[in-house]
Amino acid sequence: MTLATTLVRDIAIERPGATAVFRRHKIDFCCNGGVPLAEAAARRGVELDALEDELVRLQPVQAAAPTDVHALIDHVLERYHEVHRAEFPEAIRLARRVEAVHRDKPDCPHGLADHLTFVFGDLDGHQRKEEQVLFPMMRQGGSPMIGFPIARMMAEHEEVGEQLERLAELTTDFVPPPGACTTWRALYQACRKIDEDLREHMHLENNILFPQFA
Repeated sequence: MTLATTLVRDIAIERPGATAVFRRHKIDFCCNGGVPLAEAAARRGVELDALEDELVRLQPVQAAAPTDVHALIDHVLERYHEVHRAEFPEAIRLARRVEAVHRDKPDCPHGLADHLTFVFGDLDGHQRKEEQVLFPMMRQGGSPMIGFPIARMMAEHEEVGEQLERLAELTTDFVPPPGACTTWRALYQACRKIDEDLREHMHLENNILFPQFA
């Protein structure tokens, strides 16, 4: 099987560093990664040969996340759940500041603070369901009913993917306008990190944690 015919999600799992390449080209590897690389590249208008070359040239590195269920859950809780809860409120604060100070500018990201607030509210509820229901079931070895909460979490991941697309639109792909103030630049950098973290978070769950209970 060539890279062109390999599923994007499988490349993300098996080739450390691939997720950074996919993020750079806006190729979804977490929620919609079940398509061949060639198809994903075509959807984004990315030159397949150049993309394959980038992936081939990746240096092998030690995977950051564990694969053992208990260790992986601990990693997700510490690296993603707690980080999201710490970083979203600051991003929302920055967005409200930028929208207030620069409201008369044509490139002001109107609606960004409200969108971040909406995403954070949804995400917090999602994480609590994982922490209170799904993860305890997994730590106990699963159950015949575990497929239902997993399916629900994956459906909610799809919704998060759509929310991230809107986040990119509101921030012009996280690129501040020329002459943007420090707060504005810090806001877009915070949004970029939120996007990257959420995509990595969902990838670990969708493609590594959840399949262990399929």
